This record gives sequence, structure tokens and C-alpha cells, in this order.
Amino acid sequence: MFFVEYGHFMVGKRSVETILLSATQHSYLWNEKGLFYALDLGGTNFRVLRVQLGGQGKHIINQEFDEVAIPRHLMTGSSHELFDFIAAALAKFVATESEGFHPAPGRQRELGFTFSFPVRQLSISSGTLIKWTKGFDIEDAVGQDVVGELTKAMDKIGLDMRVSALVNDTIGTLAGGRYCNQDVIAGVILGTGTNAAYVERAHAIPKWHDLLPKSGEMVINMEWGNFRSSHLPLTEYDQALDDDSLNPGEQIFEKIISGMYLGDIVRRVLCRMAEEAAFFGDTVPPKLRIPLILRTPDMSAMHHDKSSDLRVVGSKLKDVLEISNTSLKMRKVVVELCDIVASRGARLSAAGILGILKKLGRDTIRDGEKQKSVIGIDGGLYEHYTEFRTCLESTLKELLGKEVAENIVIEHSNDGSGAGAALLAASHSQYVGVEES
Repeated sequence: MFFVEYGHFMVGKRSVETILLSATQHSYLWNEKGLFYALDLGGTNFRVLRVQLGGQGKHIINQEFDEVAIPRHLMTGSSHELFDFIAAALAKFVATESEGFHPAPGRQRELGFTFSFPVRQLSISSGTLIKWTKGFDIEDAVGQDVVGELTKAMDKIGLDMRVSALVNDTIGTLAGGRYCNQDVIAGVILGTGTNAAYVERAHAIPKWHDLLPKSGEMVINMEWGNFRSSHLPLTEYDQALDDDSLNPGEQIFEKIISGMYLGDIVRRVLCRMAEEAAFFGDTVPPKLRIPLILRTPDMSAMHHDKSSDLRVVGSKLKDVLEISNTSLKMRKVVVELCDIVASRGARLSAAGILGILKKLGRDTIRDGEKQKSVIGIDGGLYEHYTEFRTCLESTLKELLGKEVAENIVIEHSNDGSGAGAALLAASHSQYVGVEES
């Protein structure tokens, strides 16, 4: 069974809102049983899931999900508009429950809420929003309990569901991975945004002054998207992107490695090439000046174009940026630029993972002892951008060296954050200890 300790964790001069999750011995992790829901909100899309847990070592018996795109105007509108939209989508998903997917008679449906923005965690099922990231900017939601906002929206439409756990996607990914494999030591999100969490020895946390958990371990939510250092290879394009963003000076690491921004870095470089080298002719294509118009999926499609005439590159330039009649030479330059931007992001992501391994002492082999370490990674950037994923994995092997790399496993934790949230909802269910009828 999972139990969670929550608190305000400080790293250097930066405050990091954390859930400090501790897992008891492995056998207890398998007792959760029944139907649980999860809502995974952390980017331009959100997912709703239902998970059937088998209990007694049977893990996840069945799982269904739906993915919903968030209209852009809701990302900068009002709190009630966003949560009303989410609650309506959740209700629609609940209405599709099949024969084997119903809660036990007389029981309220329960939900694990993955909310991947900085939150001041007040309890396992409540937390106030500190600030938005990843293109969201809804002022009246800041300082509000996000569980309370979701609950009000569900009550408004008569959806009887209790939020029993509030987590972020990184904690969810780690919990989901740890549920099935005790060798999982870290969870990483590489999607619209980015973050990481890892299992730390409790005695190695100097700023924790409360009682230590029985397991001797805690999970640290790093909020590494907000990492900033003079050693980061920032360019004028990164600075311009940051200046134009909704949160200047914040989430710098996220802005150079995550899916929200990689495509826009490519666009900014192309725009400079058009301005200073007439790369696309005598005039600068007007669409090139529009922030975020070139999305990372477009960049990925161009980067992966293997056709002899790079026709995908040509069509993306035409359809997205309204740039026609591009030569093969120009298209090759665009592919090269995509490779440079993606490789930088992937290599920096690998460096972040190496930092976790170093902190845990797993970047070396001590006294011939070979200890397997699994990193669970979730997120659309890692899942769908093959060149990015390949570069990350090869870079980590390069940094670790062949012998150590043999003990480090990277696993794609598909829907890990949502499944993990459902597991945490189960372990904090109001019906814990009550036998199903």
C-alpha cells in the first residue's frame, strides 16, 4: 500500500512544491482492488482513464482512456470555463462504462487527479495553484484549490465522483512504475513540459526534519523544468523565446528541451535566416513571425522525412508557414536545423537523468556490485519523436560508459502518470479496509 507525506520542500533558493511519497514493502503495493478513475492534466491535451485493479499481485486487469484537446482560448480564459470543460469530458467518459467497468454497488467513483503545474500541496487531496506554465495563464485560478475547482465543476453537472489523490505527472509515472517494478528509481516526463522525480534515501534529505518513513525512502519531485544555470547553452533565440513567453525568467530548462517550445526555436532560427540571409527570398514570410505556429509535431515530421525529395518538409513549410517552392537544398537545411535543436534538447535531458543517477550513486559500479536501475519516461515528446528519443538514450550511454550503462534501463511508461494517479487514488480510497460486497 502507498502512503504519502506532503510538505513544502526547498532546494537551494528555489521553492519546490512536492509530494513526498514513500512506498512500503513491495507486497503491500499489490493489494489495491476495484475501479478507479484518473484525470491527467498537464499540457495542451488531457487524458481521462479508468483502471481496474485486481489486487493480490494481479496488478492492472484492464484500462481504458480517452484524450481530449484543450481549446486554446480556455488556456487563458477563466478557471470555471476550463474546469467545466474538463468535467464535461470526464462525465462523457464515465457514461461509456462497459459491463465490466462499474464501481461496487453503493460506492462513489473515485479519481486520482494528475495536475502537472506548481502546486502548494495542502493534503493528499488538495493543493493551491502557485502559477501556470506551458502556455496556460488563467489568473483567477492562481491561489485556488484545484481539487475544489474540479469538484465544483463536477457537482454542477451532477457527476458524483470524489478526488482522493492529487499528484503531478512525474509522481504518477514513478508510482505507476514502482507498482510493478521495484527497480524503478525515477520517473521523467518529456512532453509538452518536463519534470522528474526520484526515490531518495530519507536520511539523505538535509532539509527534512520530520519523522522518517518506515521504508526509509521518499520521492523527491524535482520540478527540474525551472532549473537555470550559467552552464546551460542558451542562445539569443532562447532568450527571445523566454522574453515573449507568458512566464519570462521561469522554466528555463523546460523551454530548451520540451515539446511546447522546440518547434518555436526552429521557427525563430528560420525567421532570422529569412531576415538576414534572404533564405526564403526577398521578403520574410509573414507566418514565420507568429510565435508557436510551428509546433514540435511539425518539426518531428520534417526531421523524420526520409523521402528523396523531402516532400514532407516541403508540405509542412507550405501548409504551416505558407512558404512555397522550396528547393531540395533549402529543405535539407531545415532538416539539419531540426536535428540540431532536437539533439540539444535530448542531450540536456540525458544530462538531467545522469544527475539523478549521480545523486543516488548509481553512475558507477562499486566493488563489482551491479545494481539495476530503471528510469520510467512518459510524455508525447519521448514517445513520438523518435530522433529525440534515440539521441537521449545514446547520450546517456555515452555519459555513463558501456559497463555502467548495462545496468541502466530506460522504459517507456505509457500512460504511466494517469495509471499512477489511479493507483494513488486507490491507496487513499475512502473504502480502504472495507471488503467489496
